[in-house]
Amino acid sequence: MHRWTDLGQIPPGFGPSVVTIGNFDGVHRGHQSVLGRMVADARRVGAQSVAVTFDPHPSTLHQPGRAPELITGVSDRLELMAETGLDAVLVQNYTWEFAKQSPEEFVHRFLVDGLRAVTVVVGQDVRFGWENAGDLSTMLALGERYGFSVEVIEDLSPPGPSSERRRWSSTWIRELLAAGEVREAADILGRPHRMRGVVVRGDARGRELGFPTANLSSDSAGMVPADGVYAGWLTRVSRASTPGESAAASSGESAADEAADEAATRLPAAISIGTNPTFDGLTRRVEAYVIDRTDLDLYDDEVLLEFVERLRPTLRFDSVDELITTMNADVAAAREILSVRSP
Repeated sequence: MHRWTDLGQIPPGFGPSVVTIGNFDGVHRGHQSVLGRMVADARRVGAQSVAVTFDPHPSTLHQPGRAPELITGVSDRLELMAETGLDAVLVQNYTWEFAKQSPEEFVHRFLVDGLRAVTVVVGQDVRFGWENAGDLSTMLALGERYGFSVEVIEDLSPPGPSSERRRWSSTWIRELLAAGEVREAADILGRPHRMRGVVVRGDARGRELGFPTANLSSDSAGMVPADGVYAGWLTRVSRASTPGESAAASSGESAADEAADEAATRLPAAISIGTNPTFDGLTRRVEAYVIDRTDLDLYDDEVLLEFVERLRPTLRFDSVDELITTMNADVAAAREILSVRSP
């Protein structure tokens, strides 16, 4: 998948294309529906499939201090979008200069001249242009003027036990994550919620208790769910190199190959979020104990955490022994949920 950050990076003569626009935060099932339909439309007519998205989120400019916490970081968003089969994504830097374009200026400059769109795929609630003045009716009118068709995708969730249907949305997912309901959020996302970040050094208290944890840096990407303990997965995305490892890699030694294999392994984990009230902690942390592994050195590595199910809320314990007993119970519960055998 091609990734562009500016119109000038689009190759001359690119297109024709089938295009969609949106923030795509979380790349949930509603987004997947739009992107999947767009890819299918493009292949049917021999065109390129392109999504136009934005970084930072527009709310950071228009509503500073009230912008929503992003469900996914840019890297994960693009990775998930690529899985839908897209040919290209334009990640437009969202600035005041960009925001002040009229709906027609945006369509003419980006969709018509830049991407040579023959079809624009949108949801019912599409908004674009200065002060979100453009809506579905605007897009339909501009399509007639500039010669592209507009396809509207319904992104309601499938019928459940009741007749009420709620639209798949990033807002709904944020509500669920804020309540710790990660399994329910996964139903809308189509996969477990994930965070990505670099492992940093903590106070090593987990190791002292027999449960060494990987602590994510405070600038990790992805929305932090509610405080509590979760069953989930840890994957080492990239490994911090050391002089010894670099030499081994250059000489093709087996240790480097083994490290590469392990880096791609999805490991079962019990994930804790909170301030560690038993020890009067003040800093909110996200830390993961890889079940049955005390030999891992993950410091400075980039890891991906996936949240499968909440086991319990964060609690204050009266003694370290009570804490350890509960942590053992947490690990046992995580094993069952993740279908991991005891050693």
